[in-house]
Amino acid sequence: MGLGMSLLMTLIITFINTGYDNLYYKRFLKAWSVSLPVAMIATTIVAPLIKKFVEKITK
Repeated sequence: MGLGMSLLMTLIITFINTGYDNLYYKRFLKAWSVSLPVAMIATTIVAPLIKKFVEKITK
């Protein structure tokens, strides 16, 4: 989940902020190298909490 979300969001946000040119992929990879670990850690921490919350409100 973290991989897909960080990939898609970084592609779109990099494009919106800087546009598309010859250096787009370099900027994207630099931004993704930061966002991927953050997304993976956030997913690891947040997903179990959300799962517990959903189980609690759907019983």
